[in-house]
Amino acid sequence: MTSLLSVANLSVRFKTQKAFATAVDDFSLTINPGECVGLVGESGCGKTTTGLAIMRLLPTNGQIAAGSVLLNGVDLASLSESEMQKQRGRSVALIPQDPMSSLNPVMKIGKQIGEGLRIHEGASEEEANRRALEVLEMVEMPNPKERLNQYPFELSGGLRQRVIIAMGLVCRPQLLIADEPTTALDVTIQAQILDIIDSLRRDLNMGVLLITHDMGVIAGRADRVVVMYGGRKAEEAPTERLFNSMHHPYTQALLASVPSIESASKSQLSSIAGMPPDLTKEIVGCRFAPRCSFATDQCRQSEPELRGDAPHEYACFHPVEGPRAVTITSAVQHNTEASRSGKELVRVEGLIKEFPIKSGLLRRTTAKVHAVSNVSLTVREGTTLGLVGESGCGKTTLGRMIVGLENVTGGEISFDGHVVSAKGYRQTRDDRRQRQMMFQDPYSSLNPRMKVNDILAEPLAVQREGTRDSRNDRVAELLEIVGLDARSGERYPHEFSGGQRQRIGLARALALNPRLIVADEPVSALDVSIQAQILNLMKELQAEKNLTYVMISHDLAVVYYMADSIAVMYLGKIVEIGDAESVFRSPVHPYTQGLLNAVPVPDPAKARAQHTLKVGGELPSVVNPPSGCRFRTRCSFAQDICAQEEPPMRDFSATQQAACHFPLRTPVALSASHSAS
Repeated sequence: MTSLLSVANLSVRFKTQKAFATAVDDFSLTINPGECVGLVGESGCGKTTTGLAIMRLLPTNGQIAAGSVLLNGVDLASLSESEMQKQRGRSVALIPQDPMSSLNPVMKIGKQIGEGLRIHEGASEEEANRRALEVLEMVEMPNPKERLNQYPFELSGGLRQRVIIAMGLVCRPQLLIADEPTTALDVTIQAQILDIIDSLRRDLNMGVLLITHDMGVIAGRADRVVVMYGGRKAEEAPTERLFNSMHHPYTQALLASVPSIESASKSQLSSIAGMPPDLTKEIVGCRFAPRCSFATDQCRQSEPELRGDAPHEYACFHPVEGPRAVTITSAVQHNTEASRSGKELVRVEGLIKEFPIKSGLLRRTTAKVHAVSNVSLTVREGTTLGLVGESGCGKTTLGRMIVGLENVTGGEISFDGHVVSAKGYRQTRDDRRQRQMMFQDPYSSLNPRMKVNDILAEPLAVQREGTRDSRNDRVAELLEIVGLDARSGERYPHEFSGGQRQRIGLARALALNPRLIVADEPVSALDVSIQAQILNLMKELQAEKNLTYVMISHDLAVVYYMADSIAVMYLGKIVEIGDAESVFRSPVHPYTQGLLNAVPVPDPAKARAQHTLKVGGELPSVVNPPSGCRFRTRCSFAQDICAQEEPPMRDFSATQQAACHFPLRTPVALSASHSAS
């Protein structure tokens, strides 16, 4: 088959203040019509730079230093900017990582989608609108006619991602480059977006370059996989062969770092020690050698060339044979018994949180956002409660109320036997130090003008704890606890990687020796290897300090690895709650099963298996939630009673409860003392 895209010996470099950084070095890649090729690796390995180089969208300090990029025989690398503008959107299109920053906030959706058609094909306003509606229907946009006249801020993340795909498809391109198209999306919306791309690829015979660090996504979607490390190709093979018979130690280590709900074991995650190479410096030998357990003097002195036979190539002097067996035994195992009978640390009863919507000149309340509606649960000391559900279900709001960052509208929260949410209750210094929070984006929660030493010392100073010298000693201890060098304290947040900033966020939460930490999506934006390091560290600290966690995440594999008990939220309500094994292995609520079916599995055979129960559509409005069961509008089991009556929470075992009129299992009669809530 003649290749649609042929990238040969591509080198891309960036000019920095001190030197040139070679971000992509002698890289080659081919994509055939109708084929999906996955490009994987850690942040900084050159994945996104490769995609931008193909599109000729490099920043001003970047340039293609060598190589060719042939698209249907046309070398994009040698075209002038005016000639390349004719190719972008028409022959090759890009789905960027962040749709919100890629959409014009003051231009209506229909106009933005049709703009490419007007530019490239000279279409009229009417023709452009007609084509915009057509591509919105192709990407399965709900109520597509209404969306044409809406602005980006009026759409959810999943809908904005559909708009970006529609913009890419409006001129029927032959090649689509999808750069982390689902990183920030819930598993259900992620599955919908990936299904759409797959369907369009088959229908239009379009080539797809799928750039991601999610190995589960690659397993279920890509025909072939290219693994990058330090700007070079480490390995390439058909997907199933790469997952089952990889030869490069880096590929093996990446896959070993991925948490999986398919695994019966919750042993400690394998992680890759060290950091990727500094591309501004000359690299001698194999780029992975400093982090590789198989490295020899030969690896440190000579760079390995690609070897093996097509379609399986790898660059390694000491190849491995297939996946690594997990032999780590130092894991901290879950304590299900403690999650049922241990000391109760947090009790939430009938919790309600509503946000008023004000409008008009007098700013009168015209409606309310029902963020959390009648939620009850308990968390035992020394255990982890996982809060899962789609964006907008109320997870973060619930977590913020538990730590006292949001006031409650109704119900109450008790901490260590004391009500801490009563109206007029004023938190004491001791209250504040006992409950801490890890934020989803550590960079936005760290003061960019303060050095790390000052950031970590600040809560100690606010609490008037110790002398300046003792606080400095505590800061040094915190940095050591989270695995950072003491010299790191003299640097600013922007000088750290995402994984290192998350470690600083954890150190900040630990500064006052809290008993409870609410971790809000603590690893959602991290590579699998860095993610494994953070998760292992959190579990080790929990065992050492008897910490209690509330873990908020839409990544069910991460929650399964961390949690002793699970609460599944939907549109402000808990629909299922119980111990982690019961909820994940024998779910009761159709929504829980739908979430589990949408999880990308890092196993090609299992990932491509068809699931009969999926969660389709978008989350309903939290201003006007559906009557009765709030999930009924997306549930394949829904009947008339679901619209008329709200289902009660019922027992399905001594450790599991769910609220559903038509559950996947039969409820049992248990005494109140055995309640899972």
